[in-house]
Formats: sequence, structure tokens, C-alpha cells
Amino acid sequence: MTRSADIVRAVLAIAVIAAASLPALAAEPSKALLQPSLAVEKAPETYKVKLETTKGDVIIEVTRAWAPNGADRFYNLVKIGYYDGAVFFRVIEGFMAQVGMHGDPAVQAAWSKAAIPDDPVLQSNIRGMVTFAAQAAPNSRTTQFFINFGDNSSLKQHGPFAPFGRVVEGMAVVDSLYSGYGEGAPRGRGPSQGEIARQGNTYLKASFPELDAITRASLLAP
Repeated sequence: MTRSADIVRAVLAIAVIAAASLPALAAEPSKALLQPSLAVEKAPETYKVKLETTKGDVIIEVTRAWAPNGADRFYNLVKIGYYDGAVFFRVIEGFMAQVGMHGDPAVQAAWSKAAIPDDPVLQSNIRGMVTFAAQAAPNSRTTQFFINFGDNSSLKQHGPFAPFGRVVEGMAVVDSLYSGYGEGAPRGRGPSQGEIARQGNTYLKASFPELDAITRASLLAP
């Protein structure tokens, strides 16, 4: 082997070592993740979303006519990657699995007040239906949604819980999501939503390592 070839090999080896020693760069949130006003596209009349989770894949079919505001919000959040990495932080056996707080506190803060108007409740919260969570106040839906485990049709009496879609594939995956922590703090021993807002996924991974998550959410081609 020639001396010049030895020099080339040595330079390449140094470059590999140097690259390996560089700290990993944190991914910057996209502009739409930090500016909800940019994510206001009207959704198709029907569309499907694939949730790739730590337990398997779940396919949700959305029907805009059921809850137009909810369907539009879900469409835009999936499109900008909002749900990628989101943890199912409230999973209550026999009731529902809830997700939708962002793992980055800055992104969570940007969306926490980006509420959408209520939709009339046209469908029942029966098994497999997908619905945005809401607070006691009107027009309080933002990013959190839940999947019904059983017949929760009585929710219609308690707030604007308008289903916008349903699970068409993977309900067995939803059933298998970890529910061992139960209700959230302070009513139960599960995660505190206040701490999720402050610390994001760092808090969830450290204190509630068994929880499952959405690794990626994507819109499926028609």
C-alpha cells in the first residue's frame, strides 16, 4: 500500500472519530408546531389516520360531518406531526385511553389555549369511537383526544364530547395499552397533567415508564 493511501485512511478514521464525538443535535419544532394559527386547513370529508404505537398500529377513520371542527383540528395536528411521541397518559380500563399532550413543553404551551368551537354531539361515545377531550367550560377542546373502550354514551350529558372518528383497525392494540397507573393525579396515582405541561415527556419517562405512546401518526392516502 502506498504512503498516500495510508494518509487517506488515517484522515478518514479521524473524521469518523470526530463525527462520533459530536453531541446529538436536538430536533427543532417546526414553525406550525409553535404557531397554531398556521395549522387551519379544512379536512377532507373522510380520511384515515394511522397511529403507530408502542403496542402496534391503530387505524382511525374520520368523518367530518360528525364533528367538523374536531375533524379539522385532528387533521392538522396529524399533518404537522404533533402527535409523534405523544404518550397515552390516562388509560382507564373499561373507560378510555387518552393522549394528546405534547412531549415538548414549549409546543404544549403554544397549543394549550388554541381551543376550537364545540361541535354538536351527533354520535355516541361507544366502543372504538374517537373524541376530543374537553373541560367544563364551553369551546375548550384543544389537542387531547380519547378512544372509548366501552359504551360511554352517557358522556353526552356531561359536555361537548363529539366523536369525530372511529377505530376501524387495531382496537385490540388499544385494549392492550398500559393501564396500570389508573386515573391521573390528584384523583389517582397516574400522571399529573400539570407536570406533563411543565416537564413534558421527561417527566413521563422518569416517573411512568410503563406508559405506551404514539411513535408516529400519519395521514393515509385515500
